[in-house]
Amino acid sequence: MATATASSMQTYDVGGVLLPRPFKIRRFAHVGLNVDDPVKCLPFYCDLLGFMVAEQLELRGRFKTKEEAAKFPFTKGLFIRHGTDHHSVVLFPKFVLNALAGYPPIKASMALNQLAWQVGSIREVTDAIAFLQQAEVELLRIGRDQPGGNWHVYSFDPDRYVNEMFYGIEQIGWDRLSKPLAAYEAQIDAPRLPIIPEYQEVANAIDRGVNVSSGYRHEPMGKPTYDVDGVLLPRPFKVVRIGPLRLFVSNMDASLRYYTELLGFKITEEVVWRGHRCAFLRVNTEHHSLALYPEGMRPTLQFDSDKPYLSIGIQVATYTQLRAAVDFLGTRGVTIRELPGEVSAGIDYSALILDPEGNAFQLYYYMEQVGWDGRPRERRTNGVQGIADWPKAIPAQEDSYSGEIFLGPWS
Repeated sequence: MATATASSMQTYDVGGVLLPRPFKIRRFAHVGLNVDDPVKCLPFYCDLLGFMVAEQLELRGRFKTKEEAAKFPFTKGLFIRHGTDHHSVVLFPKFVLNALAGYPPIKASMALNQLAWQVGSIREVTDAIAFLQQAEVELLRIGRDQPGGNWHVYSFDPDRYVNEMFYGIEQIGWDRLSKPLAAYEAQIDAPRLPIIPEYQEVANAIDRGVNVSSGYRHEPMGKPTYDVDGVLLPRPFKVVRIGPLRLFVSNMDASLRYYTELLGFKITEEVVWRGHRCAFLRVNTEHHSLALYPEGMRPTLQFDSDKPYLSIGIQVATYTQLRAAVDFLGTRGVTIRELPGEVSAGIDYSALILDPEGNAFQLYYYMEQVGWDGRPRERRTNGVQGIADWPKAIPAQEDSYSGEIFLGPWS
């Protein structure tokens, strides 16, 4: 990757606002994981955490011969969601992807398929393509994917983690039906602006004879027996947000240049913990959407996973729900660990839970918000107590229950 960055002298008109790059990332939206066995993992995400399957993408047809495809018992990518976005997490069968790409056995670093960031408009996507190409950043692909229908550009960071910037992910409504794959077409080049609106795409699909009610529909598992703040749910909590992502990196300075100078992240703060430099980066008002840790920090954390990331955040709606979630998951055999508060700045009470393949998720309820001056709180109360010592209720912070709100009903 070249060292070219956004010039401090040049500005771009982004929706009438002059910015140092022609796009503005608004939020962390979803993550893709390459796993050994998506079917084995699925009950953890759906039955225990409450995610719903939005689509199963069949990859078998991408093999050159039926004999090659027959080597793999399961060849689907599973797109799962916690809200109305088409997907929050994607589980890909990593050895299938490996075979399709022709690689030797997949490396641990390939356990992370991608991390996805939403920008504000499709024009920002097209302008980001040109901006990254001018900076000589290596791109993986551009265009539009299905399922999900989001226009995007994928680029590699210094550790070759894939970052997607996208616009327009499909939304799933009250009927829980995803848009049929036949209703739109994938595209492998930059969008030609202006594009037609989505309702026109749907009308065109109907004219082609597509049954727009034929998309995938997930039937939630479990009886709604828990009174969760007045709503009956199959589990005593509701996931309302995904992120932040915590990455291990090989070169902190190089990673910071990519995320700040090229993609426009802001450094909220840096922490030195037991000699290790940790950086917390934000794209909006949340304290951080991405945290970077040196690779050499793994032994100090006693984190023996071979995954390239420390954890993926999962926010629940309230502190009471966080405590209930830890109890609920612990009694169902989920491995639960604690993350030192010092390496999780901006979050007070949290717990790490592991999926069947050791992917770690950080359950939490609160993220510190950063205001107009761009400064984190000088004095904060971190939940440094062990989980067993968490109180039943905690004092309010100035920004308790602030930040991005979950849209739509919980059920």
